[in-house]
Amino acid sequence: MALSVGEHMPDSSRADILEAAAHCFMERGYAATSIDDVARRLDATKGRIYHHYSSKSDLFADVFRFGMEMNYRAIEPLRRSGEKAVERWRQMALIHVVQMITTRQFQRVVWEGVEMHLRGATTPEQRTAFAELIERRSRYSDIFRDLLAEARDDGDMRFENLGIANQLVFITLNSPIFWYSPRAGETARDIEEIGRQVVAFALHGLGVRKGNP
Repeated sequence: MALSVGEHMPDSSRADILEAAAHCFMERGYAATSIDDVARRLDATKGRIYHHYSSKSDLFADVFRFGMEMNYRAIEPLRRSGEKAVERWRQMALIHVVQMITTRQFQRVVWEGVEMHLRGATTPEQRTAFAELIERRSRYSDIFRDLLAEARDDGDMRFENLGIANQLVFITLNSPIFWYSPRAGETARDIEEIGRQVVAFALHGLGVRKGNP
């Protein structure tokens, strides 16, 4: 059973499976991860997993889907606020970076799913599900892209090609999934400060200087 668009958190049994699977896929990659690995991580039988998912492919797709759903829910309160586009982009970008850190295991699965799709490394069973997931991820990116266009029209951002700018800043905003490592005693404020530094770097590339809107 897969999460649908707009659905809330899965039940606790499925949530535990998704969490365990996300860690396994992050650590080993899709090809090297088995249902046995997820069951061991969960300290459960394979039957518990197969009760919800018919295959590893189905489980991977749901981890991907849930990773994206968390991102959509996180930025939703800001999408239609009355603030200027540059400030909405700044706040949404910070939320996105914090998501990349605090839900890193899920976001690595999203990244691997996109890579598998681009390489054509998906099975026929996966292609239909992945096509929908990739489209949903593209729509998420477009939310940020539209704000970049609006901020540039307002004169608050300065860059040439909109598509290139959006791709480059997303590489920056997504980058913690590759280099971030938790530190002993780290707090939510520490994580937010990391996010602020990443966003400041991205804003500089978009022509927003310190002290500008």
